[in-house]
Amino acid sequence: MSLYTAKEIMNIIPHRYPFLLIDTIEELDPGVSAVGKKCVSVNEPFFQGHFPDNPVMPGVLIMEALAQVGAVAILSKPEFQGRTAYFAGIDKARFRQKVIPGDVLLLETAIVKAKGPIGVGKAVARVNGKVAAEAELTFAIG
Repeated sequence: MSLYTAKEIMNIIPHRYPFLLIDTIEELDPGVSAVGKKCVSVNEPFFQGHFPDNPVMPGVLIMEALAQVGAVAILSKPEFQGRTAYFAGIDKARFRQKVIPGDVLLLETAIVKAKGPIGVGKAVARVNGKVAAEAELTFAIG
């Protein structure tokens, strides 16, 4: 059973359809790390143009999904509740395999540095245990 459903996630981060890119939070250590899932469906709006005959989830949206999981982790700390986490940078991004309809993305983000409202998360997206994408994500709390 999931720790948080999409409805509960929307109580923590401001994202909404079609830009809420995580379905559940499976594990959470507030301010430290979170693990979420995204069930990739052929009905995702981005597949209409990326690519109609060979649907592949855009890498930037995988990064966004990882960032949303990280935002749940950091915004679950009492002092940041009700705030918004913004992207401030993406470093060392690597895309290892395609993500296609039917895949379940396991999204793991761990906060490795935080000073005041700025932090860095180490993020990894996996499909069936294999790394699909990874990066270091810098965020700023607004």
